[in-house]
Amino acid sequence: MEALRIISEEHRNIWRLTSAIELVAESIEREQQVDTAFFISVFDYLEQFVDHSHHPKEDDFLFRLLRGRSAEAATVIDRLAHDHREAPGELAGLRTRLAAATNPAAISSFAAALKSYATAQKNHIRLEETELLPLARAALTPDDWREIDSAFLANDDPLFGSQARAEYRTLFHRLVNLAPESIGLGGHNAGELSAVAGESHVLLSVQALESAYGRIKALKGIDLEVRRGEIVALVGANGAGKTTFLRALSGVQPISGGRIVFDDQNITALRSDQRVRRGICQCPEGRQVFGPLSIEDNLRLGGFTRPNDQARADLERIYAMFPVLKEKRELPAGTLSGGQQQMLAIGRALMGRPKLLLLDEPSMGLAPLLVQEVFNIVQTLKSQGITILLVEQNAFAALAIADRGYVMETGNITLTGTGRQLLANDEVRAAYLGM
Repeated sequence: MEALRIISEEHRNIWRLTSAIELVAESIEREQQVDTAFFISVFDYLEQFVDHSHHPKEDDFLFRLLRGRSAEAATVIDRLAHDHREAPGELAGLRTRLAAATNPAAISSFAAALKSYATAQKNHIRLEETELLPLARAALTPDDWREIDSAFLANDDPLFGSQARAEYRTLFHRLVNLAPESIGLGGHNAGELSAVAGESHVLLSVQALESAYGRIKALKGIDLEVRRGEIVALVGANGAGKTTFLRALSGVQPISGGRIVFDDQNITALRSDQRVRRGICQCPEGRQVFGPLSIEDNLRLGGFTRPNDQARADLERIYAMFPVLKEKRELPAGTLSGGQQQMLAIGRALMGRPKLLLLDEPSMGLAPLLVQEVFNIVQTLKSQGITILLVEQNAFAALAIADRGYVMETGNITLTGTGRQLLANDEVRAAYLGM
């Protein structure tokens, strides 16, 4: 039933976006101003992702097979399929209202239409999640699920494959950069989020790693492996030792035993600055930007170990990825919003040209739209060939994009497996996913 996991994850993303649309609609009603570029990006994303990919997959596979298995489900499917057919016309109507929103009456009409659209999308998701998907779980056969899952997991599908998913991430990145600061990054230019292929072999091997704070042992013999090009998620409760582990990898937390091999070299005894030069860069928990320094100086500090010509080129690359940072580059970093500071912290780590990027709780404290953007960026960085070790409070989202994962409890690794295996594990679901 992998298709249902994919559908539910997409529903969460659509819900976040429609909630953001509702907030902006309320702002439009108060201020009587419409950001045309932002809404064009919203409508482009909805058209390409929701109407051209999400809906057809459901119609052609899940709805078709379920209709033949359950008379009860057929009634619900009729309502959902009607929504799918009407969706492109509704979006076209919103585009027309946007073009006409040049006077107070038309602006108010556009805001009301946005709210109506968002409400309809949420009602559609509620109906599907609460009525249709439970019926699908009960009525469909194993053969049905094999056909449905095969379609939803097809990497070469022109509408849903790896290339399409990269295009959707780029569209969403544009949307978040143009969104108001209350829900997005508040930039005026969308920037680009390009992707290139990577390779795969063991990049990091940690063996029996131990570390302590005085008499309290925080890490109790950690064994962990990260292959080149992977996203590896490390999940666990607060106080389990996750941040201590990342600090030990970076060289800022002393270790009392064990061995760290990175890129075929034993780095156990190397200083932290030498590890950065080798390609281990960390984006710390809580951003930890240098508030009084300018945004550009913060970024330059991240590239301190790189030659000047490389640092200049990397700076432009970061600005292309996060245009809001370029627009505000001379301002103190402490004036940025939480989401903007998170992008600055990620950009600062990328300035070191990491072979291994350590991300510590990157979505903590962010608005839902920005949480989705963080994971969007993580997936794109992977496609650019960067290996990522991700510590994240949002265990579901982290494991959903991870190639492999580890569960840590009180300084020990207690479970490991692929991201999908851990998502399906009853212990993990009960302890970390609230299921």
